[in-house]
Amino acid sequence: MLETPKKFTLVSGSAEGPSRLNAFDNALLAAGIGNVNLLRVSSILPPKAILVPHLEIIPGQLLPTAYGTITSDLAGEKIAAAVAVGIGEEDEYGVIMEFSGRCGREEAEETVAEMARAAFAQRKRTLKTVLVQSAEHQVESIGCAFAAVALWY
Repeated sequence: MLETPKKFTLVSGSAEGPSRLNAFDNALLAAGIGNVNLLRVSSILPPKAILVPHLEIIPGQLLPTAYGTITSDLAGEKIAAAVAVGIGEEDEYGVIMEFSGRCGREEAEETVAEMARAAFAQRKRTLKTVLVQSAEHQVESIGCAFAAVALWY
């Protein structure tokens, strides 16, 4: 059984690349998590998880992440990705919501924050804080926007 993460951080980045995968990889590098192996997780923040400015990770490690990403090869298109963390009572779990779309940063942030509010309402819980992180990108050739909540031990 895997250990429950105790820390989390929000990261984002955007970049161009010669291929869709290279654009994604470059966006990960811009976000500061390009040299790890992402484990995509669903959207629950463990109870008592602590927000940290960055994670002490080494290349090749497995990193649980909840993320939104979008890649486009339509020159001139504006794309954005965002994540939101909804936090309630200190001893309770939180929620993580992800969004990506053909829109700007502001729309992505508003959308993902509303998703966090809706998730708390559905659970009939009191929301105290919403943290949001996003990336916007104007596509030149092949671009990617990426935003994530990375969880760590």
